[in-house]
Amino acid sequence: MTRFFTHAALGLLWLVHWLPLPLIRRIGALFGVLMFHGAKHRRHIAETNLRLCFPQLDASARTALLRRNFRVFAQAILDRSLLWWAGEERLRRLISLRGAEHLDDGSGRPVILLTPHFVGMDACGLRISMDRQTAVIYSNQTNPVINAVMRKGRARFHDTVLMSRQDGLRKAIKALRDGLPFFYAADLDFGASDALFVPFFGVPAATVVGLPRLVSLTKARVVPLVSHLTPDGYVAELLPAWTDFPSGDVEADLRRLNAFVEQEVQKMPEQYFWPHRRFKTRPPGEKRPY
Repeated sequence: MTRFFTHAALGLLWLVHWLPLPLIRRIGALFGVLMFHGAKHRRHIAETNLRLCFPQLDASARTALLRRNFRVFAQAILDRSLLWWAGEERLRRLISLRGAEHLDDGSGRPVILLTPHFVGMDACGLRISMDRQTAVIYSNQTNPVINAVMRKGRARFHDTVLMSRQDGLRKAIKALRDGLPFFYAADLDFGASDALFVPFFGVPAATVVGLPRLVSLTKARVVPLVSHLTPDGYVAELLPAWTDFPSGDVEADLRRLNAFVEQEVQKMPEQYFWPHRRFKTRPPGEKRPY
């Protein structure tokens, strides 16, 4: 029965990709309202995160922000119908690329694309993969059918190299040494292993040490990639490569990482992935907030 409903849901999602984007977005906005009222567990997580990260906002302001967050989150979910099945020409019209010059500086050094978890990150990652072969880490889904569709959708262009988080850093290092731009998202809580507690919006957050470690091992350049969901589609914005990174001080490097993500979140807080338990791992003796 679960497999039947999965295939039915995917079939409906496939039908959605034939619709014009304005209609998809209106359906997504309605879906977001349903999620806000129905996904109580995820809403509680997001509410807790917003309370911790934006204590200066009153309850009504945080609720309004949360409603906007669920709306764009749901819209991005429906937009996956386009990412997985729409033609390349349509996708190029819908997803704009800015700052492509930052990908190549003539040095021949590999590139790590530092990609914060905004709702448009998959769309913008796909846009870059349309121009060149890339490598990306993904999280395996518990549903094998959805997992297979997601893998196929992400690898549509230029034979994208996919690796799961369970593969460790070895495959990532190989991809970088092969010259593939590597998408790296370091703003999720993966536990205390290989992580340090550094502030994120003033709250100690378990932050993996992988980014400075990868750069040290591969001499890669760190090029931030910020994704924007817009009324007309998406904008993938590549920013100038970081200088003086790593610094030799891992904690300082991770503080720089979290400060960068925080800075970008401040610009469009409704588009960040607040339903993730960013603060689930706590320093010894401190209770989980969820």
